[in-house]
Amino acid sequence: MTEEPMRRGAMLDLILTNKEGLVGDVKLKGSLGCSDHKMVEFRILRAARRALSKLTILDFRRADFALFRDLLGRIPWDKALEGRGAQDDWLIFKGHLLQAQFHIVCIPTKRKSSKNTKRPPWMNKELLGKVKTKKGSLQRVEARAGSLGRTQRNCSSSQGSD
Repeated sequence: MTEEPMRRGAMLDLILTNKEGLVGDVKLKGSLGCSDHKMVEFRILRAARRALSKLTILDFRRADFALFRDLLGRIPWDKALEGRGAQDDWLIFKGHLLQAQFHIVCIPTKRKSSKNTKRPPWMNKELLGKVKTKKGSLQRVEARAGSLGRTQRNCSSSQGSD
């Protein structure tokens, strides 16, 4: 998506997309401070759509861990794992664990729906906070653009010609 060189005629920064028309308005901005790299600004053109997710997740808040322990405790592990290698033992253990886990009374499931929101279901509070922090940092950098322009001119005059 980038068509202009970023640094001394070299194409260093790439914007890759797997869908035509997803990214646009690619612009090279000025340097940040005394750096000889240019900033790349672009827009994601696809409108945020309201995703209706029908993700089924385990509801551990309503889990019956006593039943879970009981189900796993009933398995004769000595006989189940006897004479096998580590990989086979793991597959047997994992099979019993998943069978107990998906026992409907033991650990029930619930549908996680993200309707009426623009956030995808994997965007939790921690990630949302980090995105907001990143946006705030970017806004502070852009707010200082005037002083950075002066710094860039000072850097250019002090460095002379390369």
